[in-house]
Amino acid sequence: GLMVALNKKNGTTVWSSEAFPDGAQYSSIIPIVFEGVRQYVQLTQKALSGVRASDGKLLWQSPWTGRTAVIPTPIYSDGHVYISSGYGVGCKLVKLGGSKPKDVYVNKTMKNHHGGVIKFGNHLFGYSDGGGWLCQDFKTGELVWNEKRALSKGAIACADGKFYLVEESTGNVVLIDASYKGWKERGRFQLTPQTKQRSPSGKVWTHPVISNGRLYLRDQEM
Repeated sequence: GLMVALNKKNGTTVWSSEAFPDGAQYSSIIPIVFEGVRQYVQLTQKALSGVRASDGKLLWQSPWTGRTAVIPTPIYSDGHVYISSGYGVGCKLVKLGGSKPKDVYVNKTMKNHHGGVIKFGNHLFGYSDGGGWLCQDFKTGELVWNEKRALSKGAIACADGKFYLVEESTGNVVLIDASYKGWKERGRFQLTPQTKQRSPSGKVWTHPVISNGRLYLRDQEM
């Protein structure tokens, strides 16, 4: 199975999800509690799936057709799970319940390759291939605003009502308001020094980290 639970003290196998044989991807597992049941939600190239935390039993699946690599982590909120993938795939929101989740919407508004999508209030924020940095309504999937010129593709983090964006091609770091009303830039600087080990085809792919009032940025060995 794709997923396995290990005893953290001795490394022995507690369970493996044999009914969930999909190949591993880059997307992280998220823990949720739905209708009183703790479960782990995972996105692969074939499906969005939930397994019971106690024994690894497959509880539900929703089909998904990922391409090349599935990277962004699912977002859970109030009985709904949102997912997005790059390579032209798009995004969708499913409503949990019963043996099979129901699609609320499926569209190509958010095609997040990597860098992450963040839910802030009732909206989603991230970079969409072809659409630039954008705000999407979580419940309807509709585009609220997008910005293509101010900053190109990169990663996003959030703290204190602000988004910290890191441009993968240049290492530019931009601070904007976490607002559904539009792009409001508050400042920018460039990450320096940058790695000398990165290949010409590589980018600044490390996500920004915010902890204890500090912003941590790095680029491979830096």
